[in-house]
Amino acid sequence: MEKLQFRVLYRQFLLRVVDLELLSAQGDPTKLLGQFATVLLTFSAVVSIPWIFAGLGGVHRMSPESAWTLEHFLIATTMVVVGLFSVLSWDSAFPDRRDVLILAPLPVRARTLFLAKLAALGAGLSISMFALNGLTGLLYPLLFTPAGSGFFHVFRSLAAYWLTVVAAAAFLFGSVLTMQGVASKLLPRQLFLRVSALLQVLTFCLFLSVYVLEPSLEARAALTAPENQRLLAFLPSYWFLGLFQQLNGSMEPAFIPLVRRAWTGLAIVTLGTVTSVLLSYVHTMRRIVEEPDILPGSHRSHRWPRVTASIDNAVLLFSLRTLLRSRQHRVILSLYLGVGFAVMLVLLRPALGKEGTAVAWLAVSILMLSVAVVAMRIVFSMPITLRANWVFRLAALHPVVTYSKAVSRTLLLLAVAPVWIGFAALFFFLLPWRVAAAHLVALGLLGSILADVCVTGFHKIPFTCSYQPGRVNIQFAFWGFLVLLPLTRMATNHEWKLLQHANGQALIALALGTLALSARWHTIRSAQSAETMQFEELDEAEIISLQLSDDGALLRKAL
Repeated sequence: MEKLQFRVLYRQFLLRVVDLELLSAQGDPTKLLGQFATVLLTFSAVVSIPWIFAGLGGVHRMSPESAWTLEHFLIATTMVVVGLFSVLSWDSAFPDRRDVLILAPLPVRARTLFLAKLAALGAGLSISMFALNGLTGLLYPLLFTPAGSGFFHVFRSLAAYWLTVVAAAAFLFGSVLTMQGVASKLLPRQLFLRVSALLQVLTFCLFLSVYVLEPSLEARAALTAPENQRLLAFLPSYWFLGLFQQLNGSMEPAFIPLVRRAWTGLAIVTLGTVTSVLLSYVHTMRRIVEEPDILPGSHRSHRWPRVTASIDNAVLLFSLRTLLRSRQHRVILSLYLGVGFAVMLVLLRPALGKEGTAVAWLAVSILMLSVAVVAMRIVFSMPITLRANWVFRLAALHPVVTYSKAVSRTLLLLAVAPVWIGFAALFFFLLPWRVAAAHLVALGLLGSILADVCVTGFHKIPFTCSYQPGRVNIQFAFWGFLVLLPLTRMATNHEWKLLQHANGQALIALALGTLALSARWHTIRSAQSAETMQFEELDEAEIISLQLSDDGALLRKAL
């Protein structure tokens, strides 16, 4: 019976990456997980293309330092993906109130519950790690065999690579688990739940920032330089680069301090993880039952400024209060903004201190505005307290176009306005005021276009419609975003040339203004054609079944 309980709980916890209470009636979280795995497999295939074209003839033509650079890239990429998984599974690491209240009255041992939790986390971590290294972990270790080694050393290189990435993944995941466990023990539960979202976002931004900004120190001179030793002590990806050299049999004196840090870090994290799990096994479930998750707030927090009663203000205030109160929505929004911030650092890093800094800042402003609008639109699709949306169903008495205008205005105020204001202060400091004003006008028009495009077909009140994972093809969106990056840089190069002249500034404003009016008209036209607001995300039955239940009906009509 205990084994059966373990299997059932294991499967449920594995599929709890997406909150099941947010799903529509036809929602299937396996679609979303499959799309994430497809993105990682595609990335592995793209990274393996150079090896495929080089072939086995290039196995021993790579210099040791070039091999170290490639090894470090693969290890660091694995660690940042594992860090992303760790942050996304933050709330699934330990039992929550729902798990305790549902499973505690049942004849299920706490040991079974915790083992199922850990097994599900380990399975998700393994899937992400093996998907990312599906091809690279089989092909590139052939390049990492030391020169002059025999044929059987290839198998040692393969084993060394996989042991290293597993150790690096375990180190990073265990570090996040230990930090979360220590915070949950030291802080009261209510304070921990409030601080947890901030820790989650800061951890995610830390992983991305370190991955993007860490310097290239794979050369012998850089690894042995005294001024770099303090920096290497804070970069775990280099620790596991040294661990790979030790396991691969290509150890050099420069890697000895790194190997020591790797083994020491693994020992400390293993001890911290085991301690956190044991303490959670003993104390966490009791604290979840005894202490409420939410305490009554002060009456001052409910003093909102009086506004006129209108649909626009109602949608805006409801959306704003949802973002302020819902930890889950804030975290998801912050994760998207964190990705945009990391890409911003990628674009700015080569341009700092060069003549192209202004063009890079223009590209960054467009990128961050696009990411903010798309992220807010995605968060709008995820409900809060789905079982209470009957209130909105009863109150949806106005035409759809009225709600569409309110949602577009809300998107402009919550996503476009903060980004625009932030870059306005920056551009008036960096650029001539005429150029800065012209670009800000273009940026505002672009924000209006993006808001209308995102609202088109979105016949919903934000945070009230059920969510269906897998509806959006994440893999195509991911690679489409990467393709748009160089196109954005090319567009900003042309914009910078046009901004130097008044005629060019007028041309940009006229073109974007025309597009903004067209997008606004198309959004209103789409809303006017809709009959009712949407509160349930469902697939069209005609598309799935083609209405073939009545055999021969279409043929008889045709005849």
